[in-house]
Amino acid sequence: MPIDDPADLDAVDQAIRINELRAEAEELAGEMHVFESDNAPPGIIEQFWQNVLAFEKAPWVTQFEKLERDGVPLPDPATLKDAEVTEALWTVVRALAAQDTYLSSTDHLSDRELYEHLWHESLREGIADVPGGTWHIDILGGCSEEDLLLRRKYYMDEGERQEWLRSWPEDEMPPHEDPPYDRDRHLPQAPRDQ
Repeated sequence: MPIDDPADLDAVDQAIRINELRAEAEELAGEMHVFESDNAPPGIIEQFWQNVLAFEKAPWVTQFEKLERDGVPLPDPATLKDAEVTEALWTVVRALAAQDTYLSSTDHLSDRELYEHLWHESLREGIADVPGGTWHIDILGGCSEEDLLLRRKYYMDEGERQEWLRSWPEDEMPPHEDPPYDRDRHLPQAPRDQ
């Protein structure tokens, strides 16, 4: 980041802070490939590197642990009747949103299937416990072959399906089906997504 006026001590101090933040982040994370725009204001660059360091220094937890820490009931899905599953699911969905964690791509799963997936898989994945962090759980975000097939089947519009076939003509393109459930549009959304 070039400094226009070397006598501008505030700019020099900020450039030094940014270089120190960058060096500390690289020391913690190892080699990093980061694009920094030459046009970005120094304040934005400094905040970016502060966020990188906060992430790298944060302890790792699971969403399950965070929910338990907040006193959210997480009954084993095997112990729940169908009506209880729906209540437990929405308790978890609302509690996750209160922790700035949001779900997507859930309409292909019943309430029981979704709660089981969350309870056994997604909520058990490690995340950095960064204050003020926002998390997104895309149920099909694992990008397994099955996830990608389900995304093509239920969630892609025709334009996306055609683009996929242009890029990967050997991939199976199942006929489009509307997802069997209508939940995603009712899920809490991150404030910037609304």
